[in-house]
Amino acid sequence: MTTPSILLIQGPNLSYLGKRQPEIYGTTTAAQLDDICRAHAQSRGYKLDIFYTHSESAAIERIYAAEGEGVQGIVMNPASFSRNGYAIASCLRAVPMRYVEVHISNIEARGFPSMLAAVADGVVYGFGLRSYTIGLDAMLGLLEDKPTP
Repeated sequence: MTTPSILLIQGPNLSYLGKRQPEIYGTTTAAQLDDICRAHAQSRGYKLDIFYTHSESAAIERIYAAEGEGVQGIVMNPASFSRNGYAIASCLRAVPMRYVEVHISNIEARGFPSMLAAVADGVVYGFGLRSYTIGLDAMLGLLEDKPTP
């Protein structure tokens, strides 16, 4: 098998981690989280690209570009895109890539269910920043089992 390639998309306000509502999201910065995720990729032997955006259209453009780059899986914290990201959902249905959704907090307990979960292979939420490494491991398992949908 070739080296798996995963795109991590960070939705609105996630670039502000460490400063934004630390009682919910903690004090780890976005740069520190990136380091954690890159170290995970290196230790597990996969390629990881991380993309931050506050724009739904930029997220969609990045997803379509990823297909052309040979990316096999998308792990995304859609943040507020999860509430009404119908355009992102249509995009995810159109591309031949696996999708795992992650959230830092327990979004169900907070009353913020994700409409994007319906197009995901799986959803991880409520484990703090560990949700990312759990989600990345889940994606690796999906790619091992069946590389593309």
